Amino acid sequence: MSAETTARQARVERKTKETEISLQLNLDGTGASKVQTPIPFFSHMLEAWAKHGLMDFAVEAQGDVDVDQHHTVEDVGIVLGQALRLALGDKKGIVRYGTAFVPMDETLVSASVDLSGRPFLVFGVPVARTRVSNFDLDLLQEFFRAFAFNAELTLHVTMHYGHNLHHITEAVFKAVGRALADATRLNPRIAGILPSTKGAL
Repeated sequence: MSAETTARQARVERKTKETEISLQLNLDGTGASKVQTPIPFFSHMLEAWAKHGLMDFAVEAQGDVDVDQHHTVEDVGIVLGQALRLALGDKKGIVRYGTAFVPMDETLVSASVDLSGRPFLVFGVPVARTRVSNFDLDLLQEFFRAFAFNAELTLHVTMHYGHNLHHITEAVFKAVGRALADATRLNPRIAGILPSTKGAL
C-alpha cells in the first residue's frame, strides 16, 4: 500500500494478488467523481456517495470478480477508509458528528457518523442473501465495515422502512455520504481546535 496526503486530500493505492485499487479523494469538493470498477451497480453507488457527500474522488479498481465480488468491494472500502482518515489530518476544526436521513420513494434510511478514532459499525439494513442487478447485497455490510474500520470512525446505518432493493441500497450510500459531508466540514468557530474533551481523536 502506498499513500500521500495534501491539504484535505489523499491518494491511496493498494495492490494484492486479488485486487489492484487506486483512489484519490478531496474532502472539500463538489461531488465530482470518476469511478471505474468491474461491478457497474457498485460504481453507480460510489458515484452517488461522492455526489451527496460533496467529495471529489477518482477510483480505479480491478479485481478477481470472476471468482467473487467480495475482494473488490471490501478492498475499495479499505482504501476509501484509509484515504478519508489521511485526508482528515489532525481533525482540528472539524464538526466531527453528522447525521442524515434520506428518503427514496417508499424507503427511508438514516446514517450517523462520529469521526472518533474508534472504529465501530452498527448496520441495521436487512437485505442479506439477495441481489440487485448483479450486486450481492451481502457485501453492503462488508463494504461499510471495511470503510469504518480503516477510516477509524463510528458509523450507524438504519433502514427505517423500505421495499425496493435498489432504493434501499442507494439511500444507504447517499445517507452515509451526506452524514460524512456534515461530519468532515470545517467549523470556523473552532478553527484549529480539536472537537474532543479528551484532547485526542
